[in-house]
Amino acid sequence: MTATVAIIGRPNVGKSTLFNRLVGKKLALVDDLPGVTRDRREGEAALGHLRFTIIDTAGLEEADPGSLAGRMRAQTETAIGQADVILFMIDARLGLTPMDQPFADLVRKSGKPVILLANKAEGKKGLDGIFESYALGLGDPVPFSAEHGEGTSDLLEALAPFVDVEPEEEEPFDESYGDKRWVEAPAAISDEEAEYNDPTKPLRVTIIGRPNAGKSTLVNRMIGEDRLLTGPEAGITRDTISVDWEWRGRPVKLFDTAGMRKRARIEEKLEKMSVQDALRAIRFAEVVVVLLDATIPFEKQDLTLVDLTEREGRTVVIGLNKWDLVADKNGLLAELKEKATHLLAQVRGVPIIPLSGLAGEGIDRLMQGVFSAYEVWNRRVSTARINRWLEGVLSAHPPPAVAGRRIKIRYMTQAKARPPTFALFGNQLDHLPVSYTRYLVNNLREAFELPGTPIRLHTRGGGNPYDKNKRSA
Repeated sequence: MTATVAIIGRPNVGKSTLFNRLVGKKLALVDDLPGVTRDRREGEAALGHLRFTIIDTAGLEEADPGSLAGRMRAQTETAIGQADVILFMIDARLGLTPMDQPFADLVRKSGKPVILLANKAEGKKGLDGIFESYALGLGDPVPFSAEHGEGTSDLLEALAPFVDVEPEEEEPFDESYGDKRWVEAPAAISDEEAEYNDPTKPLRVTIIGRPNAGKSTLVNRMIGEDRLLTGPEAGITRDTISVDWEWRGRPVKLFDTAGMRKRARIEEKLEKMSVQDALRAIRFAEVVVVLLDATIPFEKQDLTLVDLTEREGRTVVIGLNKWDLVADKNGLLAELKEKATHLLAQVRGVPIIPLSGLAGEGIDRLMQGVFSAYEVWNRRVSTARINRWLEGVLSAHPPPAVAGRRIKIRYMTQAKARPPTFALFGNQLDHLPVSYTRYLVNNLREAFELPGTPIRLHTRGGGNPYDKNKRSA
């Protein structure tokens, strides 16, 4: 079993920088402002030949349990309980502070192995802080620089007794031969191909919405534990946090994101970084749940988020959260579905699912909608069916003429799925009006049952390769 290592320390000692270095990606937000990290974040880390799970945590602070800082501390204490090894980090340049000693006592009382990491020790700047750190009683400090990577070999040596070594891969061989002669390894495939072809891969579901829409509360209720920091304050979530889950035997990877406000209202650098992190989660998602507050639905920002998801080519499900606060449920739901038809024409037929993250209501309906939307997003239609349909829509409504010459549409085929993408072939298609393209897309959506998913329609010039007479000539 892979060992779990938690990075613990007061705010702004460099925990997230170390986390990013060990996982090999800039997953955690990093800034000079103290207290950037709030939720605990997990990742798969590599250090030399060692492989382990690393947990980034919020900076430890003395605070009332009911306050935001107190709830952040509770998340960190949970990480300590989960860890097999604790990296207790201090700022070597600043030296010991009054906060370090009580937190050192906290990790010592956990009974877990503790490695004292004196960060920001590049050059000779941190020598005094390194010597001071012996007073914590946590053993010899490991001088380190998370920003520059200095001291990596010393950290590896300190972790090695507690972390499993990655097994060496053996060359493949054909056991049908008595001499076990070596055979060529199978050809490599791309990471994207492997992920899409793997039936056991988790479905990537990103949850987005305005601040205080209840995203973290919903995720906590779905997985059945207080994994994410929640509270009445708007904008608690900063990092995009991924959580592995299973729904009815199907693996799911949930991504909780920071609330996204109108761009004009975003002034702080940290909020801009959080929004960029959320946008990245949308691009790598397969299904995006846009969570609305049912008491104030379809604000302009809600529509913007749906439009953004459609432009990224991800399939959309709309969740109406806080449904338990609605009085006339049937009336409001009918009204919102009618509004969605007009306001969200680009994803006509998008599933709209009422739920309550706080009460745990509607989660099954939401996930059924998510998997149905995913199936539509992956749907393929045969060329024969498409062209039988095309013949009918062209007869009912032929394309208009341009400069006295009628636009001629020859045939159509589906180029790819995820999202469904169609190629239209013919003459003068660059003059095809937007209204006629919209007519084709709407008919495609209805004829082949593609509700809610983005549809791409590209035009191509040239002849029809399916014309047997031309091929034989």
